[in-house]
Amino acid sequence: MRKSSKETTPQRDKPLAATCEKFSALSEQNRKAGPKDFLQFLPLEICLKIFSQLDIQSLCSASMTCRSWNRTLESCDHLWKHHCLIVRVVCQREIDGDRGNGYSWKVALLRNYRKSKVKRDWLSGKYSNIRSRSSLPEKSMYPMDVETWGEILEAELER
Repeated sequence: MRKSSKETTPQRDKPLAATCEKFSALSEQNRKAGPKDFLQFLPLEICLKIFSQLDIQSLCSASMTCRSWNRTLESCDHLWKHHCLIVRVVCQREIDGDRGNGYSWKVALLRNYRKSKVKRDWLSGKYSNIRSRSSLPEKSMYPMDVETWGEILEAELER
């Protein structure tokens, strides 16, 4: 059941407000950026709202667009949290381990994103009827630990 927007707004505004205060100096640096950089013209709150609407590939691409975008996205860990929690559905042990070791949401996401896609395919049975290694699609493999392969084997045995 989804909460109404009135119930969730105060919780979302608190991290955003703290982030905005934290990055006032960053915002000043962004104002000195090139003329086509929207970070220069818009308040930081609006820029963060725009970035928060991006999917993971777009967010990664945006972080490579220019230095001011990269600085902003590197400094706003909460922008990566939502995507990381989606990956956590498949890679809970890995994400929890990374977060427990002090990795940021962004780093935990980048460390586990590709693995989550491969693991999800294996767990869903996409490769259940493969007869040989040469029959596997190129992007079906990723280095995984013993526990992960154990999860995959258990899922195969249940099919």
